Amino acid sequence: MSLRYLNRFTKTTAFRLILWYSSIFISSSILLFLLAYFLVSLTIKDQDRKMIQLKSNEYALMEQAEGIDALSREIRQECHGNRLADIFVRLADPQNHTLILTVPRRFRDTDFKVLDNRDILADNWLSLQNKKGRDSIEIMTRRLSDGYLLQVGKGSDEREDLLERFRGIFGLIMIPVVLIGLATGAFMSFRSLNPIRDLIHTVREIDIGKMDARVPSSHTGDELDELIQLFNNMLEKIKTLIGRMQEALDSVAHDLRTPVTRIKTAIEMTLQSDSDAKALRETLMDCAEESEHIMTMLTTLMDISEAESGAMRLNIEEVDIAALIKGIVEVYQYVAEERHIEISVLVPEGLKAYVDSSRTRQVIANLLDNAIKYGRDGGMVEIKAGIKDKELVISVEDNGEGIAAGDLPRIFDRLYRADKSRSRHGLGLGLSLVQAVVHAHKGHCEVQSTPGKGSRFTLFLPQIETF
Repeated sequence: MSLRYLNRFTKTTAFRLILWYSSIFISSSILLFLLAYFLVSLTIKDQDRKMIQLKSNEYALMEQAEGIDALSREIRQECHGNRLADIFVRLADPQNHTLILTVPRRFRDTDFKVLDNRDILADNWLSLQNKKGRDSIEIMTRRLSDGYLLQVGKGSDEREDLLERFRGIFGLIMIPVVLIGLATGAFMSFRSLNPIRDLIHTVREIDIGKMDARVPSSHTGDELDELIQLFNNMLEKIKTLIGRMQEALDSVAHDLRTPVTRIKTAIEMTLQSDSDAKALRETLMDCAEESEHIMTMLTTLMDISEAESGAMRLNIEEVDIAALIKGIVEVYQYVAEERHIEISVLVPEGLKAYVDSSRTRQVIANLLDNAIKYGRDGGMVEIKAGIKDKELVISVEDNGEGIAAGDLPRIFDRLYRADKSRSRHGLGLGLSLVQAVVHAHKGHCEVQSTPGKGSRFTLFLPQIETF
């Protein structure tokens, strides 16, 4: 079980984050140590060279002031007095023959015969390795007066001992550094992934049916907090959509039940009676009418879905809007006259725009039908159209009963019918189709309504020849 859990854990994002955080922390510590080690090494080496230069300058000044013999005596006295225990000194004549040679004990097995080679004296600084290859001695060469050579050097043993202690200390420090790196990585991983764990927990709750579950927000304002807010907003929209879908299904079931029941009742009554051909014909006509009602509802629903999904194909062409609106008004003129409603058309003659002719006719017809249906007897309906800011603007206004403020946000929902409109014949799909077709034209709808005074629906259709 532990191996299985370990195998699963190594595949998680938390494990990868721990590795990333700890690796960055530990790598940074190592790089800082290497930098410090390099700087310390350079500093110690520079100090050694300065000491060698000071000693060389001291000898050079003595030689200039008192001569080469005095310098030779001084070097011998310092050597016998053990004052040159860590210092290499070589004094040579102009032919590079060694006159005096003092060598630190640790470097007595070093081959100094290479110093007899004149070519090696071309460099001011040279380094010689002892036979064991562990330490080296750094030597500075300078020429004195009368061609004498002075070479002063110092071994790297003290420097190497110090750097070795430095490395040992770092090795001990690295143990807590690694532990701190892993602990910091685990802590950062836990803090970073905590919103993701809340998200997973919420999804699991939703999966078991708890649709009210939401991800708690940390209010940090970072990307994960923004993701949580967007996710919660999406859940709210999904919940609202599911609720509306349920209402829509209920409405569809209710609206379909009535015509189906009428068809069934008409058929059963006809079968039970000795009807003549005329009665049978009337029954078939009633059934056909109810079937047409059902087909209209289903076709409208399909048109709305097609438009909302972006699959509706529009035949955009130049259309005479004035003639199109005039034709629609002629169709509804008889219905309006029955209720003594006057239809006023304020459209410039010859107004043309790029739209889908049949879909635009369908949209205006739906708005005009609603305006007459919900208008006041003896009232009026006004239709306006024009081009403004490269948009075709069409408005349909009535002075009827208006729309309640509570119903206004939902009038474009599928199958939504306000309480006052349920007593009137209709599918509750007209405005949904209007909005879907307008959106398919890359346009938008606006509605203003005052209860008891009327409503005005305005369509804005961009003037683009092709979409």
